Amino acid sequence: MPTAKKTLTFLSSFLTSFGAFIVVCAMLGTQEWVRSRIAVSDSSSNGTLVVVYGLFRGNSRQEFSHGLEESKKGFGVLEKLNSSSQRTLHLVVILVLVLSLCSLLLSSGLTFYNSISNPYQTFLGPVGVYTGSGLGAFFVFVAMILFVGNTQSNHLSEDLARTLYPLYPAAAYGGTTHSYGYSFWLTLPVILLSIDSVVIVVFYQKARYQRKQEQRKPMECAPRDGILF
Repeated sequence: MPTAKKTLTFLSSFLTSFGAFIVVCAMLGTQEWVRSRIAVSDSSSNGTLVVVYGLFRGNSRQEFSHGLEESKKGFGVLEKLNSSSQRTLHLVVILVLVLSLCSLLLSSGLTFYNSISNPYQTFLGPVGVYTGSGLGAFFVFVAMILFVGNTQSNHLSEDLARTLYPLYPAAAYGGTTHSYGYSFWLTLPVILLSIDSVVIVVFYQKARYQRKQEQRKPMECAPRDGILF
Protein backbone atom coordinates (compact mmCIF):
# COMPACT_ATOMS: atom_id res chain seq x y z
CA MET A 1 0.00 0.00 0.00
CA PRO A 2 1.24 3.55 -0.73
CA THR A 3 2.08 5.94 2.08
CA ALA A 4 -0.35 8.69 3.09
CA LYS A 5 1.94 11.31 1.51
CA LYS A 6 2.01 9.46 -1.81
CA THR A 7 -1.76 9.01 -1.75
CA LEU A 8 -2.38 12.73 -1.16
CA THR A 9 0.20 13.71 -3.79
CA PHE A 10 -1.21 11.54 -6.55
CA LEU A 11 -4.81 12.39 -5.63
CA SER A 12 -3.90 16.07 -6.05
CA SER A 13 -2.35 15.27 -9.43
CA PHE A 14 -5.47 13.24 -10.31
CA LEU A 15 -7.71 16.26 -9.60
CA THR A 16 -5.66 18.54 -11.87
CA SER A 17 -5.48 15.91 -14.65
CA PHE A 18 -9.19 15.19 -14.47
CA GLY A 19 -9.89 18.93 -14.33
CA ALA A 20 -7.97 19.37 -17.60
CA PHE A 21 -9.98 16.49 -19.09
CA ILE A 22 -13.27 18.20 -18.15
CA VAL A 23 -12.10 21.50 -19.64
CA VAL A 24 -11.28 19.82 -22.98
CA CYS A 25 -14.78 18.31 -22.97
CA ALA A 26 -16.15 21.84 -22.50
CA MET A 27 -14.01 23.07 -25.41
CA LEU A 28 -15.47 20.41 -27.69
CA GLY A 29 -19.05 21.01 -26.57
CA THR A 30 -19.34 24.82 -26.55
CA GLN A 31 -19.80 27.19 -29.49
CA GLU A 32 -17.88 30.30 -28.41
CA TRP A 33 -14.59 29.64 -30.19
CA VAL A 34 -14.64 32.74 -32.37
CA ARG A 35 -16.93 35.69 -33.14
CA SER A 36 -16.41 37.26 -36.56
CA ARG A 37 -17.91 40.55 -37.76
CA ILE A 38 -17.94 40.88 -41.54
CA ALA A 39 -18.90 44.17 -43.18
CA VAL A 40 -21.21 43.88 -46.20
CA SER A 41 -22.41 46.57 -48.57
CA ASP A 42 -24.44 46.44 -51.77
CA SER A 43 -26.88 48.64 -53.66
CA SER A 44 -29.81 47.77 -51.39
CA SER A 45 -28.34 47.69 -47.86
CA ASN A 46 -25.29 48.12 -45.66
CA GLY A 47 -24.60 46.18 -42.53
CA THR A 48 -22.57 43.58 -40.68
CA LEU A 49 -22.74 39.80 -40.60
CA VAL A 50 -21.97 38.37 -37.17
CA VAL A 51 -20.88 34.72 -37.24
CA VAL A 52 -20.23 32.89 -33.95
CA TYR A 53 -19.21 29.25 -34.02
CA GLY A 54 -17.36 26.42 -32.34
CA LEU A 55 -16.09 23.12 -33.65
CA PHE A 56 -19.49 21.62 -34.47
CA ARG A 57 -22.24 24.23 -34.22
CA GLY A 58 -22.62 27.99 -34.66
CA ASN A 59 -25.10 30.78 -35.21
CA SER A 60 -25.23 33.92 -37.30
CA ARG A 61 -27.22 37.14 -37.56
CA GLN A 62 -27.26 40.24 -39.72
CA GLU A 63 -27.10 43.76 -38.29
CA PHE A 64 -28.28 46.53 -40.62
CA SER A 65 -26.86 50.06 -40.62
CA HIS A 66 -30.28 51.59 -39.82
CA GLY A 67 -30.45 49.70 -36.52
CA LEU A 68 -32.55 46.65 -37.40
CA GLU A 69 -31.24 43.18 -36.66
CA GLU A 70 -32.07 39.84 -38.23
CA SER A 71 -32.91 36.98 -35.87
CA LYS A 72 -30.22 34.40 -35.18
CA LYS A 73 -30.02 31.21 -37.20
CA GLY A 74 -28.06 28.11 -36.25
CA PHE A 75 -25.92 25.98 -38.53
CA GLY A 76 -23.57 23.01 -38.55
CA VAL A 77 -19.99 24.12 -39.19
CA LEU A 78 -18.80 21.08 -41.16
CA GLU A 79 -21.99 21.06 -43.25
CA LYS A 80 -21.44 24.63 -44.40
CA LEU A 81 -17.74 24.39 -45.31
CA ASN A 82 -17.25 24.22 -49.07
CA SER A 83 -13.44 24.25 -49.21
CA SER A 84 -11.75 20.89 -48.74
CA SER A 85 -8.68 22.47 -47.12
CA GLN A 86 -10.81 24.31 -44.56
CA ARG A 87 -12.86 21.21 -43.79
CA THR A 88 -9.74 19.02 -43.50
CA LEU A 89 -7.95 21.42 -41.16
CA HIS A 90 -11.10 21.80 -39.06
CA LEU A 91 -11.37 18.02 -38.75
CA VAL A 92 -7.68 17.86 -37.76
CA VAL A 93 -8.38 20.34 -34.93
CA ILE A 94 -11.19 18.09 -33.67
CA LEU A 95 -9.00 14.97 -33.97
CA VAL A 96 -6.11 16.60 -32.10
CA LEU A 97 -8.46 17.60 -29.27
CA VAL A 98 -9.79 14.03 -29.08
CA LEU A 99 -6.18 12.82 -28.78
CA SER A 100 -5.66 15.36 -25.99
CA LEU A 101 -8.79 14.01 -24.31
CA CYS A 102 -7.43 10.44 -24.45
CA SER A 103 -4.00 11.51 -23.14
CA LEU A 104 -5.51 13.39 -20.19
CA LEU A 105 -7.81 10.48 -19.42
CA LEU A 106 -4.73 8.21 -19.36
CA SER A 107 -2.96 10.63 -17.02
CA SER A 108 -6.02 10.78 -14.74
CA GLY A 109 -6.24 6.99 -14.61
CA LEU A 110 -2.55 6.59 -13.82
CA THR A 111 -2.53 9.21 -11.07
CA PHE A 112 -5.55 7.62 -9.42
CA TYR A 113 -3.99 4.15 -9.76
CA ASN A 114 -0.78 5.37 -8.13
CA SER A 115 -2.74 6.88 -5.25
CA ILE A 116 -4.04 3.44 -4.24
CA SER A 117 -1.16 1.13 -5.23
CA ASN A 118 2.56 0.84 -5.96
CA PRO A 119 2.89 -0.31 -9.59
CA TYR A 120 5.94 -2.34 -10.59
CA GLN A 121 5.88 -1.27 -14.25
CA THR A 122 7.75 1.98 -14.94
CA PHE A 123 5.18 3.30 -17.41
CA LEU A 124 2.37 2.93 -14.88
CA GLY A 125 4.21 5.23 -12.49
CA PRO A 126 5.36 8.86 -12.80
CA VAL A 127 6.68 8.30 -16.36
CA GLY A 128 3.16 7.54 -17.55
CA VAL A 129 1.80 10.62 -15.78
CA TYR A 130 4.46 12.82 -17.40
CA THR A 131 3.68 11.34 -20.82
CA GLY A 132 -0.10 11.63 -20.56
CA SER A 133 -0.16 15.18 -19.18
CA GLY A 134 2.61 16.35 -21.53
CA LEU A 135 0.85 15.00 -24.61
CA GLY A 136 -2.47 16.42 -23.43
CA ALA A 137 -1.02 19.93 -23.13
CA PHE A 138 0.87 19.58 -26.43
CA PHE A 139 -2.20 18.46 -28.41
CA VAL A 140 -4.31 21.32 -27.01
CA PHE A 141 -1.62 23.84 -27.97
CA VAL A 142 -1.45 22.38 -31.50
CA ALA A 143 -5.27 22.59 -31.81
CA MET A 144 -5.11 26.23 -30.71
CA ILE A 145 -2.54 27.11 -33.39
CA LEU A 146 -4.33 25.17 -36.15
CA PHE A 147 -7.68 26.80 -35.39
CA VAL A 148 -6.18 30.29 -35.52
CA GLY A 149 -4.44 29.43 -38.79
CA ASN A 150 -7.64 28.11 -40.33
CA THR A 151 -9.60 31.18 -39.22
CA GLN A 152 -7.05 33.82 -40.20
CA SER A 153 -5.25 32.36 -43.22
CA ASN A 154 -7.97 30.17 -44.72
CA HIS A 155 -10.71 32.79 -44.14
CA LEU A 156 -13.00 30.28 -42.44
CA SER A 157 -15.51 32.86 -41.19
CA GLU A 158 -15.81 34.58 -44.55
CA ASP A 159 -16.48 31.28 -46.30
CA LEU A 160 -19.18 30.40 -43.75
CA ALA A 161 -20.77 33.84 -44.25
CA ARG A 162 -20.87 33.41 -48.04
CA THR A 163 -22.55 30.03 -47.65
CA LEU A 164 -25.05 31.33 -45.09
CA TYR A 165 -25.87 34.50 -47.06
CA PRO A 166 -25.59 33.56 -50.76
CA LEU A 167 -27.57 36.60 -51.95
CA TYR A 168 -24.58 38.88 -51.34
CA PRO A 169 -22.07 38.92 -54.24
CA ALA A 170 -18.36 38.44 -53.49
CA ALA A 171 -17.72 42.17 -54.10
CA ALA A 172 -20.13 43.09 -51.29
CA TYR A 173 -17.88 41.70 -48.54
CA GLY A 174 -15.61 44.16 -46.76
CA GLY A 175 -13.24 43.88 -43.80
CA THR A 176 -13.47 41.18 -41.16
CA THR A 177 -12.62 41.35 -37.45
CA HIS A 178 -12.22 38.29 -35.23
CA SER A 179 -12.51 38.00 -31.46
CA TYR A 180 -11.81 34.63 -29.87
CA GLY A 181 -14.30 33.50 -27.24
CA TYR A 182 -14.05 31.64 -23.94
CA SER A 183 -14.16 28.21 -25.61
CA PHE A 184 -10.92 29.04 -27.43
CA TRP A 185 -9.18 30.49 -24.37
CA LEU A 186 -10.00 27.37 -22.33
CA THR A 187 -6.85 26.00 -23.95
CA LEU A 188 -4.79 27.97 -21.40
CA PRO A 189 -6.35 26.35 -18.26
CA VAL A 190 -5.83 22.92 -19.86
CA ILE A 191 -2.12 23.63 -20.37
CA LEU A 192 -1.72 25.05 -16.85
CA LEU A 193 -3.57 22.13 -15.21
CA SER A 194 -1.46 19.63 -17.16
CA ILE A 195 1.73 21.38 -16.04
CA ASP A 196 0.46 21.33 -12.43
CA SER A 197 -0.11 17.57 -12.66
CA VAL A 198 3.50 17.02 -13.74
CA VAL A 199 4.98 19.48 -11.22
CA ILE A 200 3.16 17.86 -8.28
CA VAL A 201 4.58 14.43 -9.12
CA VAL A 202 8.05 15.84 -9.87
CA PHE A 203 8.24 17.47 -6.42
CA TYR A 204 7.10 14.23 -4.78
CA GLN A 205 9.72 12.21 -6.67
CA LYS A 206 12.43 14.73 -5.75
CA ALA A 207 11.51 14.64 -2.05
CA ARG A 208 11.42 10.83 -2.16
CA TYR A 209 14.89 10.71 -3.74
CA GLN A 210 16.33 13.10 -1.13
CA ARG A 211 14.83 11.03 1.66
CA LYS A 212 16.46 7.88 0.28
CA GLN A 213 19.81 9.66 0.04
CA GLU A 214 19.58 10.80 3.66
CA GLN A 215 18.78 7.25 4.80
CA ARG A 216 21.84 6.00 2.92
CA LYS A 217 24.26 8.52 4.47
CA PRO A 218 24.45 6.96 7.98
CA MET A 219 25.53 3.66 6.42
CA GLU A 220 28.20 5.38 4.29
CA CYS A 221 29.58 7.33 7.27
CA ALA A 222 29.65 4.36 9.67
CA PRO A 223 33.06 2.75 10.52
CA ARG A 224 33.95 -0.14 8.27
CA ASP A 225 34.57 -2.49 11.22
CA GLY A 226 31.13 -1.69 12.55
CA ILE A 227 29.53 -2.48 9.21
CA LEU A 228 31.40 -5.80 8.99
CA PHE A 229 30.40 -6.70 12.51
